[in-house]
Amino acid sequence: MAKGPCEVDMIRVEIIAGGDVQRVGFRDAVWKIARNLGLSGTVQNLEPYDVSIVAEGEEDALKEFLKAINIQAGPIRVQTLKVNWSAATGEFLYFKILRGDWQEELGERFDVAVGLLHRGIEVGEQNLMVSKENLMVSKENLSIGKMMLEKQDKMLEKQDKMIEKQDGMLEKQDRMLETQDETLDEIRGMRSDLHENANKRLARIEDDIVEIKRSIRELGGSCN
Repeated sequence: MAKGPCEVDMIRVEIIAGGDVQRVGFRDAVWKIARNLGLSGTVQNLEPYDVSIVAEGEEDALKEFLKAINIQAGPIRVQTLKVNWSAATGEFLYFKILRGDWQEELGERFDVAVGLLHRGIEVGEQNLMVSKENLMVSKENLSIGKMMLEKQDKMLEKQDKMIEKQDGMLEKQDRMLETQDETLDEIRGMRSDLHENANKRLARIEDDIVEIKRSIRELGGSCN
């Protein structure tokens, strides 16, 4: 029967993952990735050290799935992925983890917890290193800030000295202006004294002329 225009080919991939993949939380990581990509299938431990994965879905999603499960983070270290492609069977309704007996699962959960604790310690150490680096940067910035403040203080001291010099020059100018005012006052006083003396001398000359005229008339002469 021909497929409709909206139907998509579903395919199947069978994977054997090798490396540090058991008792490190790898199955849980695979399950989350498959669920996010909308795949169906199973993941389970494969004795003695590998993990078996069967997934069905669209080809693009399965290719992305293969890239995503090649995990190199924390305690998980995938070293090999043996892949076999085939047609989908449609036997899975969703993706699930096939677990072993309770003792095996309990041991794996304990190992995962230890791995997460170890990872937390590593992250804590990294954060501590980052904090130390940030502290060093802060100290450097503080040192630079102090140097800038010292330079500003020196510049302010120079400005204060310049202002003091300007104040001194202004004081000298004030004294010079005062001296000029005193000189002008003296000149005005001298001019006033000269004018007064000239008026007195002129008045005496006029008196002398009047007296001379009077004497001439008395002597019988005539004088205009």
